[in-house]
Amino acid sequence: MTADETYMKEALRQARKAYALREVPIGCVIVYEDRIIARGYNRRNTDKNTVSHAEINAIRKASKRLGDWRLEGCTIYITLEPCQMCAGAIVQSRITRAVIGCMNPKAGCAGSILNLLDMPEFNHQVLTERGVLEGECSTMLSSFFRELREWKKEQKKEKKLSENPLTESNP
Repeated sequence: MTADETYMKEALRQARKAYALREVPIGCVIVYEDRIIARGYNRRNTDKNTVSHAEINAIRKASKRLGDWRLEGCTIYITLEPCQMCAGAIVQSRITRAVIGCMNPKAGCAGSILNLLDMPEFNHQVLTERGVLEGECSTMLSSFFRELREWKKEQKKEKKLSENPLTESNP
């Protein structure tokens, strides 16, 4: 197993924490000098906070750990391609390298819709590696959304039954 795969496995562990909270299972770790210095997972619904994405949570912790907003020399491992906010935060924090599990064709901003990590117009570009443990990352997300659809269907059915309790009785 490569170092990138090892660290992506750690990001997947973080994604499972989000999954357990019924959050979109996105996980992230930040590595500096071959050590994990920060971990994060999606907590938007739990925290009731729009910006509580895995990457933002990990960047905040890494900055605190290093005592600097500049995260030069760090690599961020993310199970899903970052959105525009997170890609912007990665650039702004001066992270050197991003390793991405699977791409996000509907909202990804590290190569799918646009690539904010490698725009020559910005004063910092991020080296990017894509597709590390792609199958595992993609499967976790697909399973989550399948379960979420089933759960919502059950919730809808239960709501109908509670609104019309006479459907099962005979007058």
